[in-house]
Amino acid sequence: MISDSRRTSARPDTDRLGRAERSQDKTELPERPDRSKIEHEAPQRFKAVTRSNVDATPEWQSLDPDLRQGIEVVSAVLPFRTNRYVMEELIDWNAVPNDPIFRLTFPHRDMLSNEQFERIQELLNSDDKAALDAAVREIQLELNPHPAGQMTHNVPTVAGEPVPGIQHKYDQTALFFPAAGQTCHAYCTFCFRWAQFVGLDDMKFANKDVEQLAGYLKEHPEITDVLFTGGDPMVMRTKVFARYVDRIIEDPELDHIQTIRIGTKSVAYWPQRYVTDADADDLLDCFRRIVESGRTVAIMGHYSHPVELSTPIAREAVRRIRDAGANIRMQSPLIRHVNDDADIWAELWNTGVKLGCIPYYFFVERDTGARGYFETPLHKCHEIYRKAYQQVSGIARTVRGPSMSAFPGKVHVLGVQEVGGEKAFVLEYLQCRRGELVRQPFFAKFDPEATWFDTLEPLTEADRRFFPGSWEELTGEPEGTVPLSIGEA
Repeated sequence: MISDSRRTSARPDTDRLGRAERSQDKTELPERPDRSKIEHEAPQRFKAVTRSNVDATPEWQSLDPDLRQGIEVVSAVLPFRTNRYVMEELIDWNAVPNDPIFRLTFPHRDMLSNEQFERIQELLNSDDKAALDAAVREIQLELNPHPAGQMTHNVPTVAGEPVPGIQHKYDQTALFFPAAGQTCHAYCTFCFRWAQFVGLDDMKFANKDVEQLAGYLKEHPEITDVLFTGGDPMVMRTKVFARYVDRIIEDPELDHIQTIRIGTKSVAYWPQRYVTDADADDLLDCFRRIVESGRTVAIMGHYSHPVELSTPIAREAVRRIRDAGANIRMQSPLIRHVNDDADIWAELWNTGVKLGCIPYYFFVERDTGARGYFETPLHKCHEIYRKAYQQVSGIARTVRGPSMSAFPGKVHVLGVQEVGGEKAFVLEYLQCRRGELVRQPFFAKFDPEATWFDTLEPLTEADRRFFPGSWEELTGEPEGTVPLSIGEA
């Protein structure tokens, strides 16, 4: 078992976890290199680190055996992929296991229940691969691989047939999952799209048909924003990504598309994509073409901790993206063990604003995967958000949260108040499948243990209409009827 000390969030100051506390039988690591300058250095080549080769890294030998065992077992069930940049530049190995980026990218024993962990551990030590595969798949399906109706209610149809690789939940925004963007430079251990990466082929979202995307957008002039997501669309070569973009911006019938959004963690995990990769300049030229067409390029940057903005190349990536005319919006969930501290969020938002980024969303950890390891009660989420918000100027107060991307829509936790003598959550929808409910305050009974919307109960009968119990109650249509204008933004 891993020590309970790792349950304490890692703050930027980690002196208490320094070298002196490490046991003497571990491999001592050199100090992290000085990366104060990026000019005159040979470009760093991307090197993935996965379950199959992590044991060849020097950092692996520095880990306690119980940590290594946890990684080996849990990564048989949940995805694990990082890279040399993350390991060399972002993780402080003298602060492991409490280093926030280590927790963010390396699996941990407590991400599975004791029963699940012991079952997989036993099978890994056997020669019964069929039994191991079956157990892994059974556990994966127990972890709610596609929350909020992603597979059942977020996929649009044309002529009664589902359109693969597109989600369209709110009128103005359609998501597109390019087939060539179905991985990431590194995987986040909390990722709510983890099922994309573990071989659950019947649960993947992917499409490589440029014409099908264009055709769908033409049929839906209410769509103003196309969000390229994945995986991570920035793992694609620029020439592949540009085929989708150029098809949109060069077609006069698609003038209603105002914004190209790119959901990406590359700005944190591989900023070289925008600076030193062979086609980095081509990518920035692609952004410029979008802007010159009269549209906006919005990089939905998944920044979870201020250390992700601390390296010179990460800051250079921000500068180059902005110089190309794109804007960067910062979003992340609150993640226990990683950023469940108001000071961390205030530093992240202040740093981002200083570099020209826009704080956008403060999410609640979603109800999927290893949620029990990462989730935080809603009232604590709001308290952390409120305390962080107090520490930033109005320029950074563009951030919205805490927000839950639940089945009905994006549920915004406004606070906790006493209503009619009873303690209650004050909520609203920032987005909703029923547009008329957006921005109408409503109340839920206070529950100090509640971590997600589906565990809440309406405070009064008047609030019940905000808590739909079925698809028909939510939309007015029979279950199984999937309207064309649904997906996720």
